[in-house]
Amino acid sequence: MRDAMGAPQSVLVLGGGSDIGFAVVEALVDDRTRRVVLAGRDVAAIDDRAESLRARGAVVDVVAYDALTPQATETVIAAARTRGDIDVVVVAFGRLGLPFSLDDPTVDTTELSELNFTAAIAAMQAAARTLKIQGHGSLVVLSSVAGMRVRPENAVYGATKAGVDGFALALADALHGSGVHVMVVRPGFVHTKMTEGRPKAPFSTTADAVALDIVEGIRRRRRVVWSPGVLRFAFTALRVLPAPLWRKLAS
Repeated sequence: MRDAMGAPQSVLVLGGGSDIGFAVVEALVDDRTRRVVLAGRDVAAIDDRAESLRARGAVVDVVAYDALTPQATETVIAAARTRGDIDVVVVAFGRLGLPFSLDDPTVDTTELSELNFTAAIAAMQAAARTLKIQGHGSLVVLSSVAGMRVRPENAVYGATKAGVDGFALALADALHGSGVHVMVVRPGFVHTKMTEGRPKAPFSTTADAVALDIVEGIRRRRRVVWSPGVLRFAFTALRVLPAPLWRKLAS
């Protein structure tokens, strides 16, 4: 439950190794959140980062989590709820993958699709079901502007984010009136370990800046958060750009 000032008291991050996901937790802890569960594959690496949260007075559990394992999300949520209700669930796992190419058979589109889309939908569904039973809570889903109009170079990643985005918005409608808040986050190019070595894009940002936008969105119960906000206007134009101009720009 929220404290007297309206701050969430507990947060679960599915994809605790995500730079953005961890930055969100840091921002929430700064905003008086005191119970944290970080779920991810590299438990040792996550636990090292979690020490900084413990030093600030937060109670932090690090849980092994592989989103591709059936029933993994239900198991993690059940473990997290042994300490009480969950106020915020952040779905933050995913991979960028190799640039898409029809001529490169080493690009594994199936594995990327299963993680970024199929596993993400399963995680959202499990989290939404739990929050609905509680009758309160926020489900934060990390989408991407890459899903707003998919470029050939990151066709698989962009397509999976488009699917995640659409499913999350449908969940928001399905949960209307239940007390559960669903928020889709559409960052642009974020300087993280996932994008390291990639050419910088216009309006690039940082994980910390995205995290502050997310915390503000939770507070205001936003349906969609663009980070930075200028991307909302940029993609309003880009989504209706004629195909020849889009191909030239996307290349």
